[in-house]
Amino acid sequence: MIELNQLTKTYGETLAVDAVTFTVRPGVVTGFLGPNGAGKSTTMRMILGLDRPTAGTALVNGHPYAEAAAPMGELGALLDAKAVDRNRSARNHLLALGATVGIGARRVDHVLESVGLSEVASRAAGSFSLGMGQRLGIASALLADPGVLILDEPVNGLDLDGIQWIRSLLNELAAEGRTVLLSSHLMSEMQLVADHLVIIGRGRILADTPLQDFIDSSSTGAAVVASPEASRLAGLLAGEGVTLTSREASRFEVRGLDAAAIGEVASRHGVTLHELSSSAASLETAYLALTRDAVEYAGTTQQTSHQSTDQPGEAA
Repeated sequence: MIELNQLTKTYGETLAVDAVTFTVRPGVVTGFLGPNGAGKSTTMRMILGLDRPTAGTALVNGHPYAEAAAPMGELGALLDAKAVDRNRSARNHLLALGATVGIGARRVDHVLESVGLSEVASRAAGSFSLGMGQRLGIASALLADPGVLILDEPVNGLDLDGIQWIRSLLNELAAEGRTVLLSSHLMSEMQLVADHLVIIGRGRILADTPLQDFIDSSSTGAAVVASPEASRLAGLLAGEGVTLTSREASRFEVRGLDAAAIGEVASRHGVTLHELSSSAASLETAYLALTRDAVEYAGTTQQTSHQSTDQPGEAA
């Protein structure tokens, strides 16, 4: 288990992490999200004892990570897969790490096989592709069979097979009762593997909640409709408590009526439908809505700068 209590870090006059408090529990994958500069990396570094907190505590299984009798056996981490001796082979890199905690060749070979690097174990780490380097970093995190894992962007550089392997691995680790803290910018992947979310913005915790609850809370309940008779259908649907929003002449969103009710109205009046679907909420849309004001550098596009809320068929 990872327990943070009022964890704070300042660099001069800059407050990087502001009284962060949350718990990462065993048996689930906890996603750690936030915009660039939000304080994720600093928080993870303080958990690992790589940065000293200005105030507060970061405990791993009830004590600071650096005070563990065998730190690698308690917590395995992937923060920077490039942090290896480029001239060492993958196998020798893991043997050197293992020697610090009494792990020998048998375990090294087992971990290399589990991450898919057995056939290239004798190659220098510096010759590895980005994806192979990620696999070696994950092997390093798993080497001492720890009960707690922190993985930062583990799918970076992996191909589709590698991404599917990571999904299975994360699920297996959680099912074994391990504590898993996963940081990533890939919302689609996070939605597939995370059970719980901790979201940070400008150094402060913005959300600490089960993933599905977070997604459900952002659902607009909108239905998407496309029809060559969009203007006519909009008139039939209009009424108290119904909101229509359009960005295209033949396609619009409806709030206040579900898809079944809209279909019944269209059928009753002989209106042709090309599309009728519920607008499902996603982690990406929920995350963007929550962190909109916490982004350090925000750009604009022509599309986001010229959004229309006119009813279908109306002139701007």
